[in-house]
Amino acid sequence: MNKAGCCGPWRSGALAGLLLLLLSAPVSAELGDYGFWRTLGNLASPPGADNPVTSDQRQGAYPLLANPDGYENFSAGAYYQWQTIALAPETGAVCGNGSEYKFFVNRVPNTSNTVVYFEGGGACWDYESCSGQTGIRGARNPDGIPDDYLSLLNPGASLVSPFVVRLHPWTRVKTQNWNMVYVPYCTGDIYSGDRVAVYEDPEGEVEPLIWHHNGLRNTRAVISWLKDNLQRPGQMLATGCSAGGIGGLTNYHPTRRDMAPTRSFLINDSGPAFSAPVGADPQQYPSVLLQSFIRQSWGLDQPGGPLAYLKSGLPALNLNDLGSLYPALATALPQDRMGHTHFWRDLNYSSYSYERFFPEIENAPDQATKEALLHQKWAVDTERLTQTLAGLDNFGYYLPMFRDVNESHCTSIIEFANSDIQELGLELGDFVNNVMNGSGAVMQASETDTVADYNKPFNLLYWSLDQLL
Repeated sequence: MNKAGCCGPWRSGALAGLLLLLLSAPVSAELGDYGFWRTLGNLASPPGADNPVTSDQRQGAYPLLANPDGYENFSAGAYYQWQTIALAPETGAVCGNGSEYKFFVNRVPNTSNTVVYFEGGGACWDYESCSGQTGIRGARNPDGIPDDYLSLLNPGASLVSPFVVRLHPWTRVKTQNWNMVYVPYCTGDIYSGDRVAVYEDPEGEVEPLIWHHNGLRNTRAVISWLKDNLQRPGQMLATGCSAGGIGGLTNYHPTRRDMAPTRSFLINDSGPAFSAPVGADPQQYPSVLLQSFIRQSWGLDQPGGPLAYLKSGLPALNLNDLGSLYPALATALPQDRMGHTHFWRDLNYSSYSYERFFPEIENAPDQATKEALLHQKWAVDTERLTQTLAGLDNFGYYLPMFRDVNESHCTSIIEFANSDIQELGLELGDFVNNVMNGSGAVMQASETDTVADYNKPFNLLYWSLDQLL
């Protein structure tokens, strides 16, 4: 998925805003929703921050630093339109290429509830992947974030997911009635790095690339701005797919702690943090080679760095095994409802995870052999993840087999349809609803049928979107 923008597809006057309010209003009020008169009052006098950053939060490791007054042109009463929020260098935020970091807010008058959507994309750790030469297998937005990033001319962002498309034509989810925060991805480090790298051109033809793996500081700056400008959410969902899925996972605890919603949810779509103990056998733990590499490339293990910061809030996290993040979150946040989803036949994230680290995959004699090897290693990692989650009542999983779009990657993009588990009569919407509205143990469901999804008829919409993506 790609880009975003200042005005977005729903820029309109007050009348159109009221129409959207009527069309998207829930049948009954929920936690965080305002009544009729309060909503009318908010149209005239938008609510301000009621949970601003404290002086203590401005200090210490990865502090919440303030955007200078007047740096961005945020209009508190500009409802139902995407507004560009530019973050000054003083906040610690910057894109990989050193350009200004921006994110996007789409506000509503009738609720405090908020969805924080982390954009998906690739990852990078060398000159080719960070400079943009390797396309889908490299960093997203290597040239930074334009102001019109969420325009309809960029469907990879503006129509990326029903979670952040207010008037989706056929998929409904309650976040469509919420405040929306779209967090773009431009650092190639799954929103988790903190290192300035210098990557040499392997051809020696141009100057070295200075790249800011600055994802963690960018996310902290976004949260700081939200606390200083918007109200505390009654309900909050952190979600995203691919790099955005694992970025939501790694940033969930500090985001949830600082935003302080009354109820909070996490849905990680197709961004697994697989178990891979440091020094493990790659044949048993296939993701260990990738994880060992990015630990150094992105500065994850540096003293006082990203993993140490994460550990400070999650005592149960084992820094030698990133897969321990799931039970660490479940233990620390027993009242939250969390879920993980991805396809068994994902060929995108699996390629990032294994292709460049296993010669037999990188040098496979044909595509069919390469895909079979990727599926094999992905299955080993996925099976172990299901075993980990099986013991957690508040962290569920939903694992369909295949969908013929985007390399069977990301279950929640475009629509929720066809991310189904046919043998159980389940659609992705059932899982999302269970996470966000259910009680008791969170749903755990996995597909075993390897034929049904492949026998579905040709889908012109998916084919067309694949060409755009």
